[in-house]
Amino acid sequence: MHNLGLLENIAVTLTVAFIGGLIVQRIGLPSIVGYLLAGVAIGPFTPGYLADSHTINQLAELGVIFLMYGVGLHFSFADLWKVRDVAIVGTLGQMLTMLALGYGLSQYWGWTPKSGLVLGLVLSIASTIVMLRGFMDKGWLNTPDGQVAVGWRVMEDIATVLMIMILPNLADTGKPMEWQSLGLALLSALGFLVVMLFVGKRFIPWLLLRVAHTRSRELFILAVLACSLGIALGAAQLFGVSLALGAFVAGAVVSESPLSHRVASDLLPFREAFSVLFFVSVGMMLDPTFLVEHIEPVLILTALVVIGKFIVSGVWVLPFPRPASTALVVAAGSCQIGEFSFILDQTGLSLGILDESQHALILAAALLSIVVNPFMLHSVDPLQRSLRGVQPLWRWLNRHGSTHTPAEESISDHVVVVGYGRVGSHIVDVMGELGIPYLVIDFRISRIEKLAKRGVPTLLGDTANSDILSHAALHRARLLVVTLPEEAATELTVAAARDIAPNLPIIARAATRAGVKRLSELGAQLVIHPELEGGLQVLRHTLLQLGFPLHEVRRYADTVRRENYEALVKSQGEHALLRDLLDASELIDIAWRKVPEGSPLAGKLLGEAALRTRTGATLVAIKRKNELMVNPSTQTVFLPGDRIGLLGNPEQLEAVERLLAPQPQESDAA
Repeated sequence: MHNLGLLENIAVTLTVAFIGGLIVQRIGLPSIVGYLLAGVAIGPFTPGYLADSHTINQLAELGVIFLMYGVGLHFSFADLWKVRDVAIVGTLGQMLTMLALGYGLSQYWGWTPKSGLVLGLVLSIASTIVMLRGFMDKGWLNTPDGQVAVGWRVMEDIATVLMIMILPNLADTGKPMEWQSLGLALLSALGFLVVMLFVGKRFIPWLLLRVAHTRSRELFILAVLACSLGIALGAAQLFGVSLALGAFVAGAVVSESPLSHRVASDLLPFREAFSVLFFVSVGMMLDPTFLVEHIEPVLILTALVVIGKFIVSGVWVLPFPRPASTALVVAAGSCQIGEFSFILDQTGLSLGILDESQHALILAAALLSIVVNPFMLHSVDPLQRSLRGVQPLWRWLNRHGSTHTPAEESISDHVVVVGYGRVGSHIVDVMGELGIPYLVIDFRISRIEKLAKRGVPTLLGDTANSDILSHAALHRARLLVVTLPEEAATELTVAAARDIAPNLPIIARAATRAGVKRLSELGAQLVIHPELEGGLQVLRHTLLQLGFPLHEVRRYADTVRRENYEALVKSQGEHALLRDLLDASELIDIAWRKVPEGSPLAGKLLGEAALRTRTGATLVAIKRKNELMVNPSTQTVFLPGDRIGLLGNPEQLEAVERLLAPQPQESDAA
């Protein structure tokens, strides 16, 4: 008999999460809310199916690792260095302020000083995974504002490591604080960063490149998983840093590899599935009964987390040379507490610093703050518009200038190009030459930075995994062109765009013949299959070289293209047209002859040669190198090497050959 405990927990959890996410999306709420409610439904505090919380929590750890690894792939140490001023000073200022506010509230409630200190530490740290999911959906992750917020979270994660080290010294053990152990722990964490920067930065990209040369996707995916999980676990076991921070640094190191985009693509399914399990595991910890019985303190603590942290975080950004939008984005991303707060809370409970009711209060406020956070993210744009209405206040808040005007406010009647690879860049170049406004969406920060320097409107994000398209002003666009090489990502992008703008023309790139049909069904008006198009071009030139009529070759190619794109089968119409093509070549014999060196026709005008008068044959085309001239004018000059297409019977064609042949020299004739 098989032990289905693990499979059963995964299957039930993912199914309930899917149902919850689908329901809340239907009513206009963020999917995270549905995942949290799914956790409540299968948790220990509600009747019905009871999932194994220990198993789900372990799987949720994988979600944190994969998500942080993916963020590291789109983040570099150079980017962190750019925001070091606000990320270091601002983070520390915000954490100390929230520590003081949390401690003050705990003393008002009559908590012990040590339990109040733990509450302050818990409130000072926001959830990285919650912020990242929200930023991905909003398209903020790798914007200048988003980079500051990510740097803010990285500094908080580092500070969390220190807090976990210090917290045991607050327990009533009777032992003095071991400063030597704390110093060694700090040196250990610093050693991890040094090893990754100087050894991992060279070894890991080299390893991935060697694995890629094996041309085995299975081995490459295994290498990606081994790097993400192995480095995160090694960082925690050998250097004492958190799994999340270890995975983030590993991703930042892999970002130096030219294969980073492939790594991100292969990691995506694992990241999405296991991050859902994280939110379900959080929901499983909520006791609805406690929430109802202690509603007043829960709401007070939640208000401090959501509103208090929003204000405190935003205020700590203002002294630095950043626009007002940065303060709003950082504030919205900070107004919740999550995974690291849970770790501190659990540590305080296990050390006896917190009691069960205090632990439950912190947990309830954390869950409510996570539920409310998506709405806080959505409030940034309306709040910014309201602040702009108060001109004196806005001028002071935004005294350092704006990073950029949102694309949806600055562009209209434009072409949206998704993907800035070889195909996308060529389309953008043509749009620029024609003077047609356009907007580029790509998930690679290096491409977006280059375009931004040229003043090109851009959005950075993954159109297959967020609502980034909602910021592309599709309802005012002329056309959407999707050039992504991954067919699954293209399908998700086309489906999302069709929902946003039902009447928008869409051109999409398909990787397979089957994909052509799927993209058409999803709403793309025109689907291009590069392999088919390339094959048709080869076929066209082959048939022309063999002497088939140009107009029949073109008609055949158009029919093959139309019927492959629409029916995706070799239809009777295609076969009938091929028969017509062959019949035409038999009924009208186009013969090709070459103008040799020394031919008396070389250098003469077509009118002067009078081929039809002298031979009876009709010249219909001239092929000169890669140029085909159909029905050339009488002023066309024959050149040596030209291939001329002729209509005529064998006698007429033989007469043309005699005219083309080089004439013998007079000395030879003598």
